[in-house]
Amino acid sequence: MNFKPLLYTLLSVIVLSSCKSRKPVIVVNNSQKVYKSQMDSLLDLTKAMDTVALADSAGHPIPSQFVATVNFNLRKPNYVIIHHTAQDSTQQTLHTFTLARTQVSAHYVVGRDGKVIHMLNDYLRSWHAGVGKWGSITDMNSCSIGIELDNNGLEPFQDAQIKSLLSLLTYLKKTYNIPTANFLGHSDIAIPRKTDPSAYFPWKTLAQNGFGFWSDDVLELAPENFDYISALRIIGYDTQKLPGAITAFKLHFIQTDVKPQLTQLDLNVLYNVYKKY
Repeated sequence: MNFKPLLYTLLSVIVLSSCKSRKPVIVVNNSQKVYKSQMDSLLDLTKAMDTVALADSAGHPIPSQFVATVNFNLRKPNYVIIHHTAQDSTQQTLHTFTLARTQVSAHYVVGRDGKVIHMLNDYLRSWHAGVGKWGSITDMNSCSIGIELDNNGLEPFQDAQIKSLLSLLTYLKKTYNIPTANFLGHSDIAIPRKTDPSAYFPWKTLAQNGFGFWSDDVLELAPENFDYISALRIIGYDTQKLPGAITAFKLHFIQTDVKPQLTQLDLNVLYNVYKKY
């Protein structure tokens, strides 16, 4: 049986899915040409059907061969990481993300006016998360979609922007079956390196729409023996950097105070949130 037609059909999904829209492509810094070139290089890698060359402890070759399976597909994202751009405009961010030397990118950029720019096919790995950890995951780039919001980090987000973000998140959650708990901020996973999308970001609004969790209006008092370190770890925070983990939690769930100490109110919120995980 010839498996090559099946393989080529699958590989074409990436290209076709990125080209299905008839909307014009914005070209910045010759990005379209470079994008196509890098896509061709990736496709060449995936077409390879060579076996691995292995040897035993004595240096003798281990017999191996390649037998093509028919049961496979593309890897899909399981997390969404939200950022703010920390730049002055959408155009400046597009310029940054289309220069090879910056080594940074995202799948989507959402402008202040609500315009959504799709910069990378969702099945491909963008360079947005950097060094970080969530639970046992240490390579968030490989399992997440990165969304950048045009905001300098020092001001509230625009209503049109958040409205478009909610629509985009609705699409992503439905398309990739992303769990409610897996909508995070860059500050959640990159402790203590990052603070985006800042204390201005409306996490409560997102949670009300099914993207992440938020504490209930009526809070139960955290028990006296409440293990807040374990609670932070169960949620996903890297507690090896405990002060940073506390700050990151408060940046997301408290927002009015991000000091690396937990007040009784903070403990009550943490207790309430962790029980949702």
